[in-house]
Amino acid sequence: MSNEKTKVNMDPKYIIKLTVTLFVTCVIVAGLLGGVNAITKDKIAAINWEKTVKAMKAVVADPDVTTFSDALENTPEMEAACLAGGATLQSVYEVQVNGAAAGYAIKVSASGSQGAIEMMVGVDGEGAVTGVAVVKHSETSGIGTKVADNEPNAAGVGMLSQFEGKSAADGTLAVGVNVDAVSGATVSSRGVTGGVNAALAVAGVLG
Repeated sequence: MSNEKTKVNMDPKYIIKLTVTLFVTCVIVAGLLGGVNAITKDKIAAINWEKTVKAMKAVVADPDVTTFSDALENTPEMEAACLAGGATLQSVYEVQVNGAAAGYAIKVSASGSQGAIEMMVGVDGEGAVTGVAVVKHSETSGIGTKVADNEPNAAGVGMLSQFEGKSAADGTLAVGVNVDAVSGATVSSRGVTGGVNAALAVAGVLG
């Protein structure tokens, strides 16, 4: 049996040709991806804004006469207050009724039983909750989803609806104290409650 090894052709011209070919291919692919992004970026942004406005309108008292500002800048004080309340701050929008400032729509992310619960909380100019809407979640179907879908709790009130009118004057909101959970979905109920506490804390910083 021969022990001779086949020599690989390492012709410099071949290596240069291969390198140039790979480089040109990468440039073309990057250009195509950049072109697709440029075409779809504005459309995606418009769709996301439409979804955001829909969520904000769901948490204000009178959506027909309400408009919203662009997202405000998240300050360290706002983010710290949100974390202390039990959630992570996503974004804040000023609520405007007939052109006048009338509170805030605050989007936060709280911990549920199966992951993050993204929710929008409306807070009026007096610091009271005007509404709560779950934007995105991964809670267990038929259990945690009851919370997101605002199904009645033990008191017969919609889980999310019970927060309307709550404010810092009610103290820290807690399941079993001043908040009723949905039967079998205590963790999800606590997650949403933490989100409302966090939104009220952010509203307190904004004044």
